[in-house]
Amino acid sequence: MSPFLAYEDKGADTSSVPLVLVHGHPFDRTMWTPQIEAFATTRRVVAPDLRGYGASPVVPGVTPLSVFAADIEALLDDLKVETFVLAGLSMGGQIVMECYDRFPGRVRGLVLADTFASAETAEGKRARGAMADRLLREGMRGYADEVLEKMVAPYADAEVKAHVHRMMTATAPEGAAAALRGRAERPDYRALLTRVTVPALVVVGEDDAYTPVADAESMHAALPDSTLRVIERAAHMPNLERPAEFNEALGAFLARIDG
Repeated sequence: MSPFLAYEDKGADTSSVPLVLVHGHPFDRTMWTPQIEAFATTRRVVAPDLRGYGASPVVPGVTPLSVFAADIEALLDDLKVETFVLAGLSMGGQIVMECYDRFPGRVRGLVLADTFASAETAEGKRARGAMADRLLREGMRGYADEVLEKMVAPYADAEVKAHVHRMMTATAPEGAAAALRGRAERPDYRALLTRVTVPALVVVGEDDAYTPVADAESMHAALPDSTLRVIERAAHMPNLERPAEFNEALGAFLARIDG
C-alpha cells in the first residue's frame, strides 16, 4: 500500500542519522528545500507534506496534532526509517513534540524552530476558529497577503517572499482550516519538554513576531539538554530567510548526534 502522505525522500542511508523535516502552517515540504539540498548529501532526509497541505490528501473537518503525528509515524514505518532526528518549524515544531510523546524511543534528537510549547488560550482558540471560518469563506489569498511580512521579515529577499506566498496560496482552505481547529485543542507540552532524554536544538528568528525569542528561551530552559540559536535578521522562517546560518546551526547539531 502506498503511503498516505506525499513526501520527499532524498539521500542515501549512511552511518549518519536520518533527518525528518516537518513543515509549518500553511506551507508544504518545499519550505525545507535549502535543508534538503544541504543535508541529503550526507544522510537520508525525509520531508512529508502534512495531510491537507501540498500534494497530500485534503481531509476537511478537524485535524488534531495527534493525527499529524500518527501520519508521520506511519510514513516512517512504510519507509523503514527506524530512528531519526526530528525537526519542525512553528506548527511543525508542535507536531514534533507530539511525535516525541508518542514514540520517544525512535527519536535521536529534536529540533524545535520558531515554535512554542504551551496550550492554546481561550482567546487563541476563538481566533483560530474565526480564521478557519474565514479561510473556508474567502480562500487563502487575502490571508497570505496580510501575513506575508510576518511570516518572513519585511526586509527578506524577494524570492523568499514569493516562495512563501506561493506555498500559502496553494494550500487548500479545507486542509488549513482543519489544522487550525485541531491546533486550537492541542495539549500543553511544557511538562513533556522537561522529560526529553535526547539532545535538542531550539532555533528562532531574532525578529519573529509569532513565536518571539522569549518563547524559545522558555523551551531551552525546560529541556534538559538543549542548545539555543537565535538567527539574526530573520522572522518566523529563518530556514528560508537565512539558510546559511540556519544550516550551520543544524549541521553542528547533527554532527553531535552522529558522533
